[in-house]
Amino acid sequence: MVKTLTKEQLAKTIDQTLLNPVATSKDIEQLCINAKKIHFAAVCINPTFITQAKKILADTDVKICSVVGYPLGANTIETKVFEAKDNVKKGADELDIVINLGAVKSGNYEYIEREIKIIVNVIRREQIAEYNKHINIKVIIETAILTRDEIKKVCAIIERAGADFVKTSTGFGVKGVELDDVRLIREVVTRNIGVKASGGIRTFKDAQALIDAGATRLGTSSGINIIKEYSAIFDK
Repeated sequence: MVKTLTKEQLAKTIDQTLLNPVATSKDIEQLCINAKKIHFAAVCINPTFITQAKKILADTDVKICSVVGYPLGANTIETKVFEAKDNVKKGADELDIVINLGAVKSGNYEYIEREIKIIVNVIRREQIAEYNKHINIKVIIETAILTRDEIKKVCAIIERAGADFVKTSTGFGVKGVELDDVRLIREVVTRNIGVKASGGIRTFKDAQALIDAGATRLGTSSGINIIKEYSAIFDK
């Protein structure tokens, strides 16, 4: 296997994730401690734990990512705006937002564009006025339930609306990310926008293949294992 990233660079592609609905405060504490130690890009957690994570991760290079409209995406735009603003107010640096999948399946792309633009514009205004930091906005499209044509249309909308990333999956769908999903997204979006692959990423081999396909961020609960496998291969 060819070494294309340093261990530090690999760690900075990983959002170490714990979105289990029965995760405890102790679980979140351990997640954050491990993230600090390894210097992951971010921890991805449910909103109820943002305040706790902020205390543990203060003065570190690990970002806090939280979710909006998760995992179904069926909330109203107004509800998603409130969630997004509240997450940032509590300390989130990044937002993973699920689009209205029913609107996509209904062919209502105008709704999707309006939804994303409204959230992006609200957060961009607030990040300038109140928070003095850029908030990364990642939009989850749930590739497993979309057709190739739907993926293409939605990805073009996401970039046009000003989001920072397309994210493939919630991790709660019928299946996780596939290499072809990432390749297809990369065909549509420019290099100005990131691609976050998520769902079923458990090994360094998985991670490397997705990065080679064009992913710039990985959402996984197996970040520690991925780094360990990297070390076993290259740290000799």
